[in-house]
Amino acid sequence: MPPLVLNKKILLIGASRGLGFALAEEYLKRGWDVVATERGASPSRLHDLAEAYDGRLEIESVDIVHPVQVTALRARLALRKFDLLFVNAGVTNADHETIADVSTDEFVRVMVTNALSPMRVIEVLLDVVLPDGTIGVMSSGQGSVTNNENGHHEVYRSSKAALNMFMRSFAARHADDQRTLLLMAPGWVRTDLGGPEARLSIEESIPNLANTIDAQAGKAGLQYLDYLGRRVPW
Repeated sequence: MPPLVLNKKILLIGASRGLGFALAEEYLKRGWDVVATERGASPSRLHDLAEAYDGRLEIESVDIVHPVQVTALRARLALRKFDLLFVNAGVTNADHETIADVSTDEFVRVMVTNALSPMRVIEVLLDVVLPDGTIGVMSSGQGSVTNNENGHHEVYRSSKAALNMFMRSFAARHADDQRTLLLMAPGWVRTDLGGPEARLSIEESIPNLANTIDAQAGKAGLQYLDYLGRRVPW
C-alpha cells in the first residue's frame, strides 16, 4: 500500500460507478481530498463513500455531454486548485455492430461521450489544475492503431483512438505547458463496460493505475501508458 499523501487534491470526472468509483476510493485511501462527479439526479454509491471518509469527498453533478453543465462546474470550482484532474468517460455500442451497420445516432453517441466530451472538459477545466499538476484521461489499449489486429469493437476502438489524437493535438498546442498529460489504459477489467469475461479485476487494475499516475507527476508532456506503466504504441 502506498504511503498516505496529505493535502493533495484530485478532481475526478465520472466517478459514480466502475473504474471511476474505484479510482475515487483509491485516492481517498491514499489520503487525497477528492472532488468526484456523478451524472443524473439519482444519488450514486459516492454518497456512501462520502460518509465513510468524513469531509474528504465532495460530490458534484455534471453530465459532460452537455457543455453548459461543464461550464457551470468550472464556475463552481473557480477558486479551487487541483493537483490532478482525471476524466473517466466510456460507453460502447453493441458488440456485433461494425462501422458497416452501426446507426449514425449510435456512432455519434459513442464518439461524443468517449472523445469529444472528455476533451471539452479538459479545455474548460484546465485552469483549475496547478501549473505543475497532472491531467489524465481514461483511454484504452483498444485505442492503439498499432495493436488493432482483430478488428473487433471497431466503433469503441475508433472513439478511443480519436480521444488519443485529440490529446496529442492538445499537447502540441500547449507545448510550453509544464503539466503532466496522461492517456491511461486500465486493461480489460470486469466492469459493466468490460463485461464478466474480462481478464482483470478492479482490484488488480486501479491501484496499479493510480501508482502509474502518481509516478508520472512532474514529468511534462504527454504519455500513453497502461495500468502497469508500460508505454502503449499509438
